[in-house]
Order: sequence, then structure tokens, then C-alpha cells
Amino acid sequence: MVENEKKCSVSELSSLALAFVGDAVFNLFVRTMVVGSGKKVKDLHQETVKYVRASAQAEVLKKIEEYLTPEERDVVRKARNAKVNSVPKNADIMDYHYSTGFEALLGYLYLSGKNDRLNKILMASFALVNSGQDTSRS
Repeated sequence: MVENEKKCSVSELSSLALAFVGDAVFNLFVRTMVVGSGKKVKDLHQETVKYVRASAQAEVLKKIEEYLTPEERDVVRKARNAKVNSVPKNADIMDYHYSTGFEALLGYLYLSGKNDRLNKILMASFALVNSGQDTSRS
């Protein structure tokens, strides 16, 4: 991993900065999970979208929220309430806020070096979307 020349603690980062990192973490995780399926790249992209869209992430967060530690819930709450300047055209505003909370949680865990917890949440989220639990909305 490339070292960041300007070190800052995770607590100094904004919720949206944590979500920015969490988005990349989740994207890479999902791509890694689907790449071995033997599908064409176009189909891999479609498969990935199923997991990374705001509605799927929002549903995952709602299902796992009760299992989060108080510290993790605080990260999610702050990110969910963060002021965002734009919402993707295909996303519901509430789903987008929840997905921002989910991504901030992943960014927080990743940057804090809490890899066991991060992996547990990533695997659970992948399984929840795979189970087809109400993530069909765009």
C-alpha cells in the first residue's frame, strides 16, 4: 500500500471523506468477489452495480445496524446526517444518505486498521445482497 505523506488521524476526517474511502473499499471488494465468475467484463459491471448502488447499500445498513458497536453507529449517524451537495439521478435521497453512512463505516474501519471487523461486514453485506432481500430498487 502507498503511504500517505500527510498523516492524519481517522477522527480528523469528515464523514464524507470516510465515505469516499469506503466507496473505493466496497467497490474493490465487490469487483474481487465477482471477477472469478467467468463472466464478460460488461456483465461483471452489471453484477457489481447490483451491490454498489445506493438502494442495496441502504438495505444492507438497515439489516446490520443493530449489530454495530456504539462507535460504529456514531460514524454511521454522522455520515447519514452529513450535508451532501448532489444525489445521483437514480438514487432515492434517503437511500443515498444511508449508503453514505454505510460507506463511511467501511472507510472508518479500513483507515482504523480494523480489518477483521471490516471483512466481517463486507462478507455479510455481500451475502445479504446475494440473498435478494429487497434490493431490487434502483
